[in-house]
Amino acid sequence: MAYDESAFRRSDTASTDPIGVGADDSRFRGEPGFREEPEFRPSSNGFGGRDPDTDARRGAFDDVLDDGDESGRDRLGIHVVWEITLLLAIGAVGFLYYREDSAALSGDRLDQLLVFATALGVLALGAGLSMRAGAPNLALGPVAIASALNFAENGDKGVVLATMPALAVAAAVGVALAVLVVGFHVPGWAASFALALGAVVYIQQRSVPVEVQGGYDPTRQSLYLFGAFLALALLGGLFGTIRTVRRAVGRFRPVGDPARRRGALAATLTAGSLVLSMLFAVVAGVLFASGTGGEPVTPAVGFDLTGLAVGAALLGGTSAFGRRGGVFGTAFAVVLLTLFIGYADASDWRISRYAVAGAVVAAGLVVTRLVETFGRSGADSDEDDDWESDTSSTGWSTRESWSSALPAQPTGRTDPWDRDRWPSR
Repeated sequence: MAYDESAFRRSDTASTDPIGVGADDSRFRGEPGFREEPEFRPSSNGFGGRDPDTDARRGAFDDVLDDGDESGRDRLGIHVVWEITLLLAIGAVGFLYYREDSAALSGDRLDQLLVFATALGVLALGAGLSMRAGAPNLALGPVAIASALNFAENGDKGVVLATMPALAVAAAVGVALAVLVVGFHVPGWAASFALALGAVVYIQQRSVPVEVQGGYDPTRQSLYLFGAFLALALLGGLFGTIRTVRRAVGRFRPVGDPARRRGALAATLTAGSLVLSMLFAVVAGVLFASGTGGEPVTPAVGFDLTGLAVGAALLGGTSAFGRRGGVFGTAFAVVLLTLFIGYADASDWRISRYAVAGAVVAAGLVVTRLVETFGRSGADSDEDDDWESDTSSTGWSTRESWSSALPAQPTGRTDPWDRDRWPSR
């Protein structure tokens, strides 16, 4: 019998623990002479017994709002340090941009820059919300381009009349996506990628750039629009610091078998996050179309916008696994990306947006690793199990067995106490 087998442990416990404190006495219940002692271990009510009502309420609360895997509080220190780093990077890139082209940070060009930052920021909020819910939405870019084309064709009807049908369609598509993700319990990135391909089909029906109809110019309210984006990002980040809210929104994040369903609350919040992210994409598309300074909207697949939005959310500290995220990180990452793109254009670097998006996503994945590593509390640290630890370093083999068979008795012996019968080994 192996050293670490369960049977050996029970026999060893029984021999060293005669009063049965550490042994499992359930197998002796009902036997003659067995007396069940009261439980003296620490309990929820502070006395020797358990409080069934309190335990039931606590179990129900944890089942609804906890993620079922990690019990400690998330550390926000890593987000504070990283957001300070992003703020310093904004100052450095902004200085380089101003030195290269100071006119870009004033007047009408600054208004266009703020509108672009707002549109990209709204997309990043949609990406960050869906990632926090554990179902990343990769259809944001194509949906934004489709919305921009729709607004360019119908902008003469007015902002409200041109946008409301697109919002209704996006909400319906978002509900379909949510049903696919939470109903069939499949990864959000895969389902949204299929939806993105459908949006690309809609975009490819236009072969030439579309002139923007109507006279709506968001650059006149650029400061208000950008301020609204900052306020929305800050409000979402502050709500995300509340443990109950954070874990409820991120409950769809898998903690074991990914096929295991996470409950009705996780399904509801994840579905709402997906629908809301689709609405954000429509608003971003309207800003992209109307904030170009009269330039036509060029049909494009839009995956570069998806990469920039997802990259901004990741770079801001939102975990690719869901749940965890910072406060100011997404807003700082959007500002940094906007300044870098403007600086690259002013310097005539001719860098593809896909290259920028790929680099930002790669950097954001590194940030995710930092957030997941240093954002865990001490209660979530891995601990080695005394019984299940690797036995290779101790020299004990799990395949060893102890034989209890006695040596065979020699024939022809008459003396039962003959010493030759028990040879030494």
